[in-house]
Amino acid sequence: MVELCFRIHRKWGPGLLESVYEALLVHHVQKNGFFVEKQKGIPFIEDDVKLDVGFRADIIVERKLLLELKSVSQINNSFFKIVLTYLKILDMRLGLLINFGETYLKNGIKRIINGELEPSHQSYYT
Repeated sequence: MVELCFRIHRKWGPGLLESVYEALLVHHVQKNGFFVEKQKGIPFIEDDVKLDVGFRADIIVERKLLLELKSVSQINNSFFKIVLTYLKILDMRLGLLINFGETYLKNGIKRIINGELEPSHQSYYT
């Protein structure tokens, strides 16, 4: 996935809208044979009540990797927390926060792990 992001960023640079990067990335991921869900609604459940409160994951690949895309000049901590919250609600382990707005994309890719890649109760950002 990361290589596809680099290819898109090399070709188009940091000036496009987030929705354009999303469409491009979905196209290329699907073209490579992966199952992709885009703008996937994330239900929030409390006391067996499903609350549709508007959480949406940008891209989920193979029901295993969550990709949250941004096209901003700088990432702030709230973006990390949002990805971690999505991972917890979806009971997923791995997410990537990708900011296409960076001049050098390598500075805009952050891995976020909910627990360990094997289930546990720890969360962190790298």
